[in-house]
Amino acid sequence: MTKKALVMRSTGSWYDVLDENHQIRKARTRGKLKLQGLKVTNPIAVGDYVLYEEEGEQNLVIYQILERENCIVRKATHKSHHAHIIAANIDQCLLIATLAMPRTSLGFIDRFLVSAQSFGIEAVLVFNKSDLLEEQDLELLEEIMGIYQKIGYQSVAISAVKDQDLEALNQILEGKKTLIAGHSGVGKSTIVNRIAPDLHQKTAFVSDFSQKGVHTTTFAEMFEIRKDTFFIDTPGIKELGLMDIDKEEIAHFFPEMEAVLGECKYYNCTHVQEPACKVLEMVEAGKIAVSRYQSYVSMFHDEDIFR
Repeated sequence: MTKKALVMRSTGSWYDVLDENHQIRKARTRGKLKLQGLKVTNPIAVGDYVLYEEEGEQNLVIYQILERENCIVRKATHKSHHAHIIAANIDQCLLIATLAMPRTSLGFIDRFLVSAQSFGIEAVLVFNKSDLLEEQDLELLEEIMGIYQKIGYQSVAISAVKDQDLEALNQILEGKKTLIAGHSGVGKSTIVNRIAPDLHQKTAFVSDFSQKGVHTTTFAEMFEIRKDTFFIDTPGIKELGLMDIDKEEIAHFFPEMEAVLGECKYYNCTHVQEPACKVLEMVEAGKIAVSRYQSYVSMFHDEDIFR
C-alpha cells in the first residue's frame, strides 16, 4: 500500500521519515532513484515528500519523490557542475549572522539573500551575539539592519545565550518550515537549544585565534518543535553557491535594483559602467546602499558562480 512521508534526515542511503501516523521511521531508496540523470549529489533532500511502500515488518522503501514547491541549493563540494540540495519545500530560510566571533561578511549575507530570492524563498536575518558588541558596534549593527529592513528583509538582533528576544524568534518560526543557516560559530546550535531544549544540539566555542567556529552539525536534519512548526539545522556553510542564474539576471534578485531596472537608458544595461544607468544614479544618491551594490558587482564579475 502506497503511503506518504516527510524526509527529516538523510545520512546517505538511509533516511529518517515522518510517516502519516507521525512516527519517525527508517527508509531506503530503490536503486533507480539514483539514476534519474539529475545533476545533484543527493537525489532526496530533507523536506522532500516521498511515497513509500512497506517491505517486511521494519523496512520502508521510497520509490517516488513528489514534486517540490521549492528548494535551496549550493554547489557540490567535490563534483563540478553538480548541486547539493540543502533543503526542499521550506517556507523561509533564516540566516544567522554575527558582527564578531566570527564576523559574517555583508558579501556572504547578500549572496545568501540572492540565492533565496532566486528560488522564491522568504529570508529572515538574525544577528546573534549582540551582547558581545561595544556601543559603536551596536550602532553599526543598527545601520546594517536598517539597510536590509528598508528593502524588505525582516532583521532582528538577539543574544541567544541570554534568551534576549527569543520570543520574537519563536514567533518568526511558528507554523512554518524554516531552514536555519550560517557560518560555523555564529550560534546556530545554541539558538536551537534555546528554542527546543529537548534536542540537546552540540555546541562549540569559537577559536580566539582563528575567529572561526568548529563544525558541530554534520548533516542537515529537520526537527518538529511544535505541531506544524519545523526547523532544519544545517552544517556550517562556508560558501553558498548560486545555481542556474545568468549574470544578466542577478540584478533581478536585488529588490532595490529590480524596482528600477526598466528606467536605465539601455535595455541591456549591466549596471556596472553604462551611462544614464538608473541603478548607478540610485547608488550615487545614497538610495541604494554602497555595500549592496559592491556585492552585486562582485557577483557579476565572479565567473565561478555561473559554472
